[in-house]
Amino acid sequence: QVQLVESGGGLVQAGGSLRLSCAASGSTFAINTMGWYRQAPGNLRELVATISRGSGSQTNYADSVKGRFAISSDNAKNTVRLQMNSLQPEDTAVYYCKAVLTNGWGTNDDYWGQGTQVTVSS
Repeated sequence: QVQLVESGGGLVQAGGSLRLSCAASGSTFAINTMGWYRQAPGNLRELVATISRGSGSQTNYADSVKGRFAISSDNAKNTVRLQMNSLQPEDTAVYYCKAVLTNGWGTNDDYWGQGTQVTVSS
């Protein structure tokens, strides 16, 4: 299994920046994709950004954050980061780190962190 711990959330004014970090431990060798998701009260959890591991490091972003957020990973340190710039009040949510692991049966298992609160004031 994998354990995920997020950090870096906080309170920031609109237009400001934050950097979120997610540290993975455990069976990190089996992780094939990591990403960030967010959920505001009353809303569904939505994708923010994902990044694949290995060759290519393919990234994917929600339309709402394209050009403002950047996801990156440090495989040696088993961490994934989310640089958030030009933050808006609409970005306020709990941000969750997700890891997708390949198991021995050709299917995937999902693991989630506890989440870190990001609050953007106007």
